[in-house]
Formats: sequence, structure tokens, C-alpha cells
Amino acid sequence: MTPRAGSFCVYRRQPSSGRFEARSSVPAGALITLIWFLTAIYATAQTPPQVRISLNQAIQMAIAYNHQLRADRTLIRQARANQITASLRPNPVFLTDALFVPFFSPHALNASTLNNITEFDAGVSYTIERGHKRQARMRAARDETTVTTSQVADETRLLTYQVARRFIQVLVAKSTLQFAKRDLLSFENTVTISQERYRAGQISEGDYLKIKLQLLVFQTDVSSAQVALVEALHDLRQLIGFNALPANYGVIGHLAYTPRKLNLQDLEVAALRNRQDLRAAKEGVAASHSQYALARADGKRNLTLQANYTHVSALNNASLFGTIEIPIFDRNQGEIARTRYAMTQAQQLRQAVGDQVLTDVQNAYAAFQTSSKVVELYNSGYLREAQESRDISGYAYRRGAVSLLSFLDAERSYRATQLQYRQAVGNYMVVVEQLKEAVAARHLP
Repeated sequence: MTPRAGSFCVYRRQPSSGRFEARSSVPAGALITLIWFLTAIYATAQTPPQVRISLNQAIQMAIAYNHQLRADRTLIRQARANQITASLRPNPVFLTDALFVPFFSPHALNASTLNNITEFDAGVSYTIERGHKRQARMRAARDETTVTTSQVADETRLLTYQVARRFIQVLVAKSTLQFAKRDLLSFENTVTISQERYRAGQISEGDYLKIKLQLLVFQTDVSSAQVALVEALHDLRQLIGFNALPANYGVIGHLAYTPRKLNLQDLEVAALRNRQDLRAAKEGVAASHSQYALARADGKRNLTLQANYTHVSALNNASLFGTIEIPIFDRNQGEIARTRYAMTQAQQLRQAVGDQVLTDVQNAYAAFQTSSKVVELYNSGYLREAQESRDISGYAYRRGAVSLLSFLDAERSYRATQLQYRQAVGNYMVVVEQLKEAVAARHLP
């Protein structure tokens, strides 16, 4: 079989004749592309990150670059623009007219006609707002700006927690990958020793193959941990902002358990003092009173004054007018009633948010206590016992004192315990961040 130009052949030796037979042909371009692709992946994986960020840096960058938060900040500017609109006064109105102009009798269009017959009027009118409407509008707009500012600040609190949670997920994935690589290296050593024992006739071929197949589990753990780390880094970058970080970046920090002594009452007091959503609810009560006052002010009818100058019959005259709507039917009753109910609604929402704040603190505190106990259980001896069991089983297996199944069972228990411990520490760190979110403070009391 003759290979075609620009291709590579794969040959296989025939046992009977000892000759090589071409089995398949691979295009050269495809093979070169495959080699280039694998080389690029390997180079990317081996390239160290040029930028490393800590948790505090990640939070500050998210506050500065997160697109949703930047969009929410424009609501404050919109509210301040509404304050400008609310402070505006009515514009004066200029009016003029010319009556009895003989357009269809051009011969009569002379100075005498214009002075004695044609009438010219010019005037200015201005609306006087009664009931202090302008002051009520300005106060209502200021209160709305205050509420919006607190709501955006609360969005910052929520974003901070989300960034911290994603950052901890990166730390968990990073620690898991490091453990998986160490575990794989250790088991590869075990496979090498088992191969030597098999060649020496100390173990059967079946046991050796079982150990070698078990290596696939450790290699899969490394691959899964690598994928989890890449996904966690991408999720964190998306939350911070793709333009704020390069694609190849890393984090500074370690997965660690730091014991804390916290008091529930202190946390509740701090939350009631710091929570921006509770502050926004309180400000919403004040804003509802402002809206009610504005509705009552709108029930007052405005007065329009007008001054006119008139030239007619060779005379120059001045006229004064005043108009006001008689509030017989429409006195803005519906809006006044609605805003009165809105005040009750705002008060109830303030109570509901206060209850939610205390519930958030209590739930986070309960989760904190539980996660602390779980991590302390691992640190009290389970981690050490799992490692000792694995080491003893491995030592005994290499000397033929225990069976292969016992050794593999100890290895699985050790790996599962280590992975669960990392998840437990990660959960504990997330719960601490949840407490900080519930209290709205980066430093817990």
C-alpha cells in the first residue's frame, strides 16, 4: 500500500510473516494541527498567572467594575436629576394677537386703519403654585434619592458576599487540585512498587492490574479538579468584570479554618445598625410621608395671573386677569387616599425587613456553629486517623500483610476524608462571609 502525498501512514507488524502492513493514513495537515493544539493547551496550562488578587482586592475590583452595580449606580444620578425637575418653577407665558387687520382689503391697510380700527394685544401670564407644591415636590424627590442611595449600597453588600463566595470556591478548587496531584504522585509510587512485586512473583497479575486500573481514579480526580478550578476562576472573573482581569489570573489565599468566638446578640445589634436594606426601609417610611404631603399639596388649585397691553381705537389700555380652578369635583382625593395607604404599606415593609434582618443573622449564626463543629470534628483526629490508616495499610500491603482490597479501601477512605474536609472548611469560610453579609460589616463584632 503506497501512502498518498502529504499524509502519514500507521504500520502494524504481522506476527506470521514479520512484515509491516500499512493500516491507515493520516493527512499531514491534520496531524500537524493536532500537535499544535495539544502543545498550545500544554503551554497554557503551564503558564503561571501574571496577576494574582486577594479577597479584598477582588471585592474592591467588583465594586469598581461590576456591570450590574455600575448600572444600579445610575439610579442615584437619575434620582438626583429628578430633584432638579422637582425644583423647577412654572414658566411664564407670553401671548400676543392682532385683530381686525384688513388683509383682504389691501387699499385699507394704512396707518389710520391700524391706529383706529386694528386691535393689538400683548400680555404675560404666570401660574402661582398654591399649597407649597414646589417645596413638597423637592422634599419628596430628596427622600426618593435617599432611599435609592441606600438600596444601591445594599446591592454592594450583596455583591460583596457573592464575590467572597466565588473566591472561596476558587480556594476550594485550588486546594483540591493540589491534594489530587499529591495523591496521584503517591499512588503512582505504589503502582511502581506493585509492578516490581509482580515481577518478583510476590503478587498476582490480577492484583497488579487492579492497582493499575485504580490509577485511573486518581488521574480522573486531577482532571476534574483542574476543570473545577478553571470554572471557578471564570465565574469569579465574570462577577468582577471581564475587562478588569486578564484571562490568565490567579488568587492569593489558602483554605484555612480560623476559629471565632461570636455572640448572637452582638451580631443582631450590629445588623440592625448597619444593614442598608433596613435603612432603606426606614427611609421609605419618610418618603411615603413626603408623597402624602405632595398629594395634599396637589389638591390645592393654582392661581394664574395675566397682564395684557391693548392698543385699539387709538387708545393704549392695560388689563389684569386672574383665573383659578374651582375644586368642586376633583380635589385629588384618589391620590391622597392612595398615598395614605402607601404610608401604612411602608411601615409594614419596614417591620418585615427588620424581621428579615434578624432572621438572616440567626440563620447564619446557626450555620456558623454547625460548620465550626464539623471542621473541629475533622481536626480532632479524623484527618490524622484516616492518614494513619492509609499509611499503615500501604506499609502492610507492600510487605504482604494485608489484602489488596483492604489497602484500596483505606486509600478510598483517606481520599474521601481529605476531600470532605476541604469542602467542610470551604463551607465554614462561606458561612463566615454569610455572617458578614447579614451584619453588613467586613469585621464581625
